[in-house]
Amino acid sequence: MNKKNIRNYQIISFVFCIILGTLLHFTYKLSGENKIIGLLSAINESVWEHLKLVYFPMLISIIIGTLIFKKDYPNFFCLKTIGLIFSMFFIVIFFYTYSGILGKNIAIVDILSFFIAVFIGEFISYALIVNHFKCNKTISAIILIVLFTCFIVFTYSPPNFGIFADPLIKK
Repeated sequence: MNKKNIRNYQIISFVFCIILGTLLHFTYKLSGENKIIGLLSAINESVWEHLKLVYFPMLISIIIGTLIFKKDYPNFFCLKTIGLIFSMFFIVIFFYTYSGILGKNIAIVDILSFFIAVFIGEFISYALIVNHFKCNKTISAIILIVLFTCFIVFTYSPPNFGIFADPLIKK
Protein backbone atom coordinates (compact mmCIF):
# COMPACT_ATOMS: atom_id res chain seq x y z
CA MET A 1 0.00 0.00 0.00
CA ASN A 2 1.20 3.50 -0.74
CA LYS A 3 0.43 7.05 0.38
CA LYS A 4 -2.10 7.43 -2.43
CA ASN A 5 -4.16 4.54 -1.04
CA ILE A 6 -4.13 6.10 2.41
CA ARG A 7 -5.02 9.52 0.96
CA ASN A 8 -7.92 8.04 -0.98
CA TYR A 9 -9.13 6.18 2.09
CA GLN A 10 -8.97 9.39 4.14
CA ILE A 11 -11.00 11.24 1.51
CA ILE A 12 -13.61 8.48 1.46
CA SER A 13 -13.58 8.41 5.26
CA PHE A 14 -14.12 12.19 5.37
CA VAL A 15 -17.13 11.99 3.06
CA PHE A 16 -18.51 8.95 4.92
CA CYS A 17 -18.14 10.65 8.31
CA ILE A 18 -19.77 13.87 7.10
CA ILE A 19 -22.74 12.01 5.63
CA LEU A 20 -23.24 9.56 8.49
CA GLY A 21 -22.61 12.21 11.14
CA THR A 22 -25.20 14.46 9.55
CA LEU A 23 -27.72 11.61 9.41
CA LEU A 24 -27.05 10.74 13.06
CA HIS A 25 -28.19 14.22 13.98
CA PHE A 26 -31.70 13.28 12.83
CA THR A 27 -32.01 9.50 13.33
CA TYR A 28 -33.21 9.67 16.94
CA LYS A 29 -36.19 11.88 16.11
CA LEU A 30 -36.89 9.98 12.87
CA SER A 31 -36.90 6.69 14.79
CA GLY A 32 -39.69 7.96 17.03
CA GLU A 33 -37.14 8.52 19.79
CA ASN A 34 -36.13 4.87 19.88
CA LYS A 35 -33.86 4.39 22.93
CA ILE A 36 -31.49 2.03 21.10
CA ILE A 37 -31.07 4.45 18.18
CA GLY A 38 -30.51 7.20 20.74
CA LEU A 39 -27.42 5.46 22.05
CA LEU A 40 -25.67 6.17 18.72
CA SER A 41 -27.47 9.38 17.69
CA ALA A 42 -27.76 12.86 19.14
CA ILE A 43 -30.80 12.82 21.43
CA ASN A 44 -30.61 16.55 22.17
CA GLU A 45 -28.65 19.65 21.24
CA SER A 46 -25.94 19.37 23.92
CA VAL A 47 -22.31 19.55 22.90
CA TRP A 48 -21.81 16.05 24.32
CA GLU A 49 -24.50 14.55 22.12
CA HIS A 50 -23.00 16.27 19.08
CA LEU A 51 -19.68 14.57 19.76
CA LYS A 52 -21.42 11.30 18.87
CA LEU A 53 -21.80 12.64 15.33
CA VAL A 54 -18.02 12.54 15.01
CA TYR A 55 -17.23 9.57 17.24
CA PHE A 56 -19.38 6.82 15.75
CA PRO A 57 -18.67 7.47 12.05
CA MET A 58 -14.96 7.84 12.73
CA LEU A 59 -15.00 4.68 14.85
CA ILE A 60 -16.44 2.77 11.90
CA SER A 61 -13.75 4.28 9.66
CA ILE A 62 -11.07 3.29 12.16
CA ILE A 63 -12.27 -0.31 12.28
CA ILE A 64 -12.62 -0.71 8.50
CA GLY A 65 -9.32 1.04 7.78
CA THR A 66 -7.50 -1.06 10.35
CA LEU A 67 -8.71 -4.22 8.63
CA ILE A 68 -7.52 -2.88 5.27
CA PHE A 69 -4.20 -1.29 6.25
CA LYS A 70 -2.94 -3.08 9.38
CA LYS A 71 -0.32 -5.06 7.47
CA ASP A 72 1.34 -2.08 5.79
CA TYR A 73 0.54 0.48 8.49
CA PRO A 74 0.56 -1.34 11.83
CA ASN A 75 -0.14 1.90 13.74
CA PHE A 76 -3.17 2.81 11.61
CA PHE A 77 -5.60 2.06 14.46
CA CYS A 78 -3.98 4.29 17.04
CA LEU A 79 -3.15 7.07 14.57
CA LYS A 80 -6.76 7.27 13.39
CA THR A 81 -7.75 7.35 17.07
CA ILE A 82 -5.51 10.39 17.53
CA GLY A 83 -7.33 12.04 14.62
CA LEU A 84 -10.68 11.27 16.23
CA ILE A 85 -9.56 12.82 19.51
CA PHE A 86 -8.40 15.98 17.73
CA SER A 87 -11.79 16.18 15.98
CA MET A 88 -13.65 15.95 19.26
CA PHE A 89 -11.37 18.48 20.98
CA PHE A 90 -11.84 20.91 18.09
CA ILE A 91 -15.63 20.75 18.38
CA VAL A 92 -15.60 21.41 22.11
CA ILE A 93 -12.94 24.14 22.05
CA PHE A 94 -14.33 25.89 18.98
CA PHE A 95 -17.94 25.82 20.21
CA TYR A 96 -17.21 27.21 23.65
CA THR A 97 -14.78 29.80 22.29
CA TYR A 98 -16.98 31.27 19.58
CA SER A 99 -20.26 30.99 21.52
CA GLY A 100 -18.57 32.49 24.57
CA ILE A 101 -17.36 35.46 22.52
CA LEU A 102 -20.71 35.97 20.76
CA GLY A 103 -22.88 35.04 23.73
CA LYS A 104 -24.86 32.61 21.57
CA ASN A 105 -24.35 29.82 19.10
CA ILE A 106 -25.21 29.93 15.42
CA ALA A 107 -26.44 26.76 13.70
CA ILE A 108 -24.53 27.25 10.45
CA VAL A 109 -21.29 27.84 12.37
CA ASP A 110 -21.93 24.65 14.36
CA ILE A 111 -22.47 22.71 11.14
CA LEU A 112 -19.35 24.12 9.51
CA SER A 113 -17.32 23.39 12.64
CA PHE A 114 -18.44 19.76 12.41
CA PHE A 115 -17.13 19.58 8.82
CA ILE A 116 -13.89 21.28 9.84
CA ALA A 117 -13.49 18.97 12.84
CA VAL A 118 -13.80 15.86 10.66
CA PHE A 119 -11.35 17.35 8.15
CA ILE A 120 -8.84 18.12 10.91
CA GLY A 121 -9.10 14.60 12.31
CA GLU A 122 -8.66 12.99 8.91
CA PHE A 123 -5.80 15.31 7.96
CA ILE A 124 -3.90 14.75 11.23
CA SER A 125 -4.31 11.00 11.07
CA TYR A 126 -3.22 10.99 7.40
CA ALA A 127 -0.08 12.96 8.20
CA LEU A 128 0.76 10.63 11.09
CA ILE A 129 0.04 7.46 9.11
CA VAL A 130 2.13 8.32 6.05
CA ASN A 131 5.02 9.39 8.29
CA HIS A 132 4.82 6.05 10.17
CA PHE A 133 4.37 7.80 13.50
CA LYS A 134 4.52 5.40 16.44
CA CYS A 135 1.83 5.17 19.09
CA ASN A 136 0.39 2.75 21.60
CA LYS A 137 -2.48 0.61 20.32
CA THR A 138 -3.49 -0.46 23.81
CA ILE A 139 -3.93 3.11 25.02
CA SER A 140 -5.89 3.92 21.85
CA ALA A 141 -8.18 0.94 22.41
CA ILE A 142 -8.74 1.94 26.03
CA ILE A 143 -9.59 5.51 24.98
CA LEU A 144 -12.09 4.28 22.38
CA ILE A 145 -13.69 1.87 24.86
CA VAL A 146 -13.94 4.52 27.59
CA LEU A 147 -15.48 7.01 25.15
CA PHE A 148 -17.90 4.37 23.86
CA THR A 149 -18.93 3.51 27.41
CA CYS A 150 -19.36 7.18 28.32
CA PHE A 151 -21.52 7.82 25.26
CA ILE A 152 -23.76 4.89 26.16
CA VAL A 153 -24.02 5.70 29.89
CA PHE A 154 -24.28 9.48 29.58
CA THR A 155 -26.92 9.39 26.84
CA TYR A 156 -29.69 8.75 29.32
CA SER A 157 -27.87 9.54 32.59
CA PRO A 158 -25.80 12.65 31.89
CA PRO A 159 -23.78 14.28 34.66
CA ASN A 160 -24.78 17.78 35.69
CA PHE A 161 -22.09 19.61 33.68
CA GLY A 162 -22.50 22.24 30.98
CA ILE A 163 -21.26 20.04 28.15
CA PHE A 164 -24.22 17.71 28.78
CA ALA A 165 -26.84 20.47 29.03
CA ASP A 166 -29.37 20.79 26.24
CA PRO A 167 -29.58 24.51 25.47
CA LEU A 168 -33.16 24.09 24.22
CA ILE A 169 -34.36 23.05 27.68
CA LYS A 170 -34.73 26.09 29.91
CA LYS A 171 -34.37 25.39 33.62
